[in-house]
Amino acid sequence: MAVSVYVHFPWCLQKCPYCDFASATIRRNEVPHRDYADAILRELSWRAPQVAGAALASVFFGGGTPSLWDPRELGRVLAAIRSTFAPQAPDSCEVTVECNPSSLDQAKAAGLRAAGVNRLSIGVQSLDDARLRFLGRLHDGAGALAALRAAQAEMPRVSADLMFGSPGQTAADFWSELSRVLELGLSHVSAYALTIEPQTQFGELHRKGKLTLAKDEVYAETFLANADKLAQLGFAHYEVSNFAKEGETSRHNQHYWRGGDYLGLGSAAVGCMSTGTGRGRRYKNDPNPGGYTERSGARNVETFEEDLDAQAIVRERLMLGLRTREGVSLGELAARTGCDPLVGRERAVTRAQALGNVVIEGDALRVPHERWLHLDAIVAALF
Repeated sequence: MAVSVYVHFPWCLQKCPYCDFASATIRRNEVPHRDYADAILRELSWRAPQVAGAALASVFFGGGTPSLWDPRELGRVLAAIRSTFAPQAPDSCEVTVECNPSSLDQAKAAGLRAAGVNRLSIGVQSLDDARLRFLGRLHDGAGALAALRAAQAEMPRVSADLMFGSPGQTAADFWSELSRVLELGLSHVSAYALTIEPQTQFGELHRKGKLTLAKDEVYAETFLANADKLAQLGFAHYEVSNFAKEGETSRHNQHYWRGGDYLGLGSAAVGCMSTGTGRGRRYKNDPNPGGYTERSGARNVETFEEDLDAQAIVRERLMLGLRTREGVSLGELAARTGCDPLVGRERAVTRAQALGNVVIEGDALRVPHERWLHLDAIVAALF
């Protein structure tokens, strides 16, 4: 069994208006570096029996803004995670830290590398200064490029996140920004469409009619142009929002999309672990950083839990796996759940095949790449 670990760092210097992730604002000099690391180590100590004998598939430090964390404290957490799992070579496991350009320089990147991190995912979002201000980012375009260069100087693997679909942004505008990032020689990029989430500043503005969204045809044009031009540069479009050159895919995210077990540590962290064939358990920790830190040594730190049956596991595996180029292994899913994932969906699958929305090739059920623009509706129809 291989298990991934997700560690949530719950603080940001400023909340972005589009973000609905669990995070709280904090001043740079108020980050409780050591106390938070100690809290995670307490949680790990009582969760350790859940992963006894398992291999460590990957570690991901997300947030929030994990690049605000002192690399030495992050390194303490990483070392404890490694020691909890079966022994392995230091660089055989992908260890990623999400970074904001405003809290990443070469010294920070070097500190993270010394702590055992081997991949950075940098939230560039845009290189246009006006657009960055609209998105509530603390960096400018020059700062984003400087952070990418600093990361590349110290880290073997670097990825950049960019966002398209801002009001007034054309497909050509977005490609101009993305191509400047690619000129640095990155081998992995993520291109996310700006979405309006209800419990955000943008969500409130949209409800009041004060936020104009990009038109659907602009989203579609940008999505298709990205995929075509990145393919010409040797990037595989391996998931709806992710592109990588050979061997550079995000192993941690692939573990999620393939339905692998993952342990969640930290305030607001979510974990999901198998409890037997066709059974699983999902939990979420206290999203309040203070409450989490105070109670992390106790098993009541969780504020949500649910038991998953075979059908719930099948639905989630289809929902996530059909977002990827490889699709879903029907045999693997049947072995994991003890049931045929197509039973009860025969008519929906047959209709989707007739429309060209899904194909079954060997053991794999997948959505053809040319139909990815309609992915949400295609997956919903299977339920």
